[in-house]
Amino acid sequence: MQGLKMMKGLLNICLVLFLTLFQAAYAGSCFEKPSDLDDCIAKAKEGNVRAQHNLGRIYRGNKKATQEVTKDYQESALWYRKAAEQGHASAQAWLGVMYNLGFGVNQDYKVAAKWYRKAADQGNVLGQLSIARLYSQGKGVIKNLKEAERWYLRSASYDGDYTYAKKMIKEMYADNKDDWSAILHSIK
Repeated sequence: MQGLKMMKGLLNICLVLFLTLFQAAYAGSCFEKPSDLDDCIAKAKEGNVRAQHNLGRIYRGNKKATQEVTKDYQESALWYRKAAEQGHASAQAWLGVMYNLGFGVNQDYKVAAKWYRKAADQGNVLGQLSIARLYSQGKGVIKNLKEAERWYLRSASYDGDYTYAKKMIKEMYADNKDDWSAILHSIK
């Protein structure tokens, strides 16, 4: 009987120790929801690519943090760039968005196209859709409707739903009737 009491006491002590260690290890994590801003900054400064990407999202206003954070597109672009330079596809795509729209950086379609393409080559759908749009408009790249179509179709291949890609291709050719009629005329 006394052994059973002792065993229960030890189990309670173990449980308290476990919970304390678990809380210390996982409380305030950059990767929890909401993200701990201080933890993200510390990890990002150490070069953690996920933390850098999270900071880009936090400063863009797209990810909740434990502390109140004011949108700061320059800070967002800075952290996206650090993650993008390490090959993080989502950060590359979002850095492309920042350049495309001129959020926190000078608007530059060529630089946007560069980052979209890096993301697209890794299978990032935002990157694929965005580079397709630039090709269809001739912004930052030489206008090329066939290349745009290829990227739109490639963006749909990840889940097999080509509805959006077909819609975008149809709109692209409708917006570029002169280009398309010239192509059709040359085929005849």
